[in-house]
Amino acid sequence: MINALKGMKDVEGKYAFYYTKIIKICEEVAKNYGFSFINTPHLELSKLFKRSVGESSDIVGKEMYEFIDKGGNKVCLRPEGTAGVVRSYIEHKMDKAQSVKRWFYHGSMFRYERPQKGRLREFHQFGVESFGTASVYEDASLILMLVEIFTRLNIKFSLIINSLGCPQCLPSYKKALMEFLDKQEGLCEDCLRRKDLNVIRILDCKNEHCQNLLQNAPLLSQKLCPSCQKDFTLLQTCLKENGVEFKLDDKLVRGLDYYSKTAFEFISDEIGAKAAIAGGGRYDRLIEYLGGKSGYGVGFALGIERLIAILEQKEEECEREGIYLCAMDENYVPKLLQIATNLRKNKKVFLSYEAKKLAKHLANADSANAEIFLCMGANEAQNQSLFYKNLKTKEEKQILISNLESGL
Repeated sequence: MINALKGMKDVEGKYAFYYTKIIKICEEVAKNYGFSFINTPHLELSKLFKRSVGESSDIVGKEMYEFIDKGGNKVCLRPEGTAGVVRSYIEHKMDKAQSVKRWFYHGSMFRYERPQKGRLREFHQFGVESFGTASVYEDASLILMLVEIFTRLNIKFSLIINSLGCPQCLPSYKKALMEFLDKQEGLCEDCLRRKDLNVIRILDCKNEHCQNLLQNAPLLSQKLCPSCQKDFTLLQTCLKENGVEFKLDDKLVRGLDYYSKTAFEFISDEIGAKAAIAGGGRYDRLIEYLGGKSGYGVGFALGIERLIAILEQKEEECEREGIYLCAMDENYVPKLLQIATNLRKNKKVFLSYEAKKLAKHLANADSANAEIFLCMGANEAQNQSLFYKNLKTKEEKQILISNLESGL
C-alpha cells in the first residue's frame, strides 16, 4: 500500500471545508483592499531563496527541498511565497517603472521540518505583496487586512510589532549587538552561525539559554534613525486610531533576512500554546537584492494549516450547501439528469444515479451536507413534481418541476 509522504496531507472532507472557507474570506478581504491574484511556480532556482531568504535562516540552512534537475540547474520547491512574487515583479520589468502593484496568492509551500500540529512539510499559505509604495500607511493597511480576516473567521489573536530600522540605523545597532555578544559565552550552534551571517537573527533564537544571555542586550528601538522612528510612531498611531491593540517586541526580527523597518506577527493561543498564525513586514531592500531597481515592498503571509487547527478545535459546524437530487425508481433518473443539468448552471447539485428508499437517500443527503433534498417517486413522476425538504429548517412540500428554480 502506498501512503502519502510524512508531513504531507490530503485536503479533503471537513478539512477541505475549512480550507476553502479560509481562502474565500482571505480573497474577499484582499480584493476589498485593492489586491489582485498572482500565481508563481512551485519550482524555482535555489539561488532565488538563498539570495532573498538569506543563508542565516533555518529555511535555507536546513529545510529546503533542493535537487539538481535534468538540465543541471540547482532548483528547489518554494519554501515561501514572497521571493517568487518579487522575482516576477522584476522579470516583467515593473521595477523599472516603479509600478504600484498589489497582489495576493495562495498555495503549497515546502519545508523539510518535523511535522507537528498545524505544521506540515507541504503546507499552505495565503499571502499578499505590495510594491511601489513607501508610505507606512500601506504597512498599517496590511495589518488591518489581517485583523479583518481573523475577525471574520472568529479567531482570537494578539499582535506584536517592531521596527528593524534601515541601512542608515541598522549597522550601528548590529555593531552594538556584536560587541555585546562577544562578551557572552554558551551561544548555541545556530546562533554562532547567525552571528557571522546576520547577527540580529540571534534575537529570534528559541533556545532558553540564549534568551537568558540576551536579557541585557542593546535594544534596536534605541538605535532607530529619526525617519524610522517617525514611521514607527505613525504606525502605532494608525493602529490605535483603528482600535487595534498591539505590543512592542524589540526581539521580533521575523525568520527571514530581507525585512527592514516594519515587522509584525499575529499570535494565537487557541491551538494549545501561543503560536504565530501570520506575520510580515516591509522589505524595501529585497527588490534590489534580487537584481531589480531599488524600490519599496511590504507583505504578509498566514498559515492556513494553523487556522484550520483552530477552526477544527472550535468544532465549527460545516455550513450546508447544495441540492441532493434523487429518485425512488431508476426509470426516473434520465429526467433527473435533465433537471440537474439546468440547476447546475447556477447551483451545486448532488445527483444520485441509483434508486433507493427515502430514508437511505435522506441519509446520503445528510452525509453530503446538502441543504435541499429533492426526490421523485411514483406520485411525483405522475404529477411532474418533486418532494422537497430543507435539511436545515426541516420544511417539507411538493414543488412542480416547472416552478423548480423559482421555488428553491
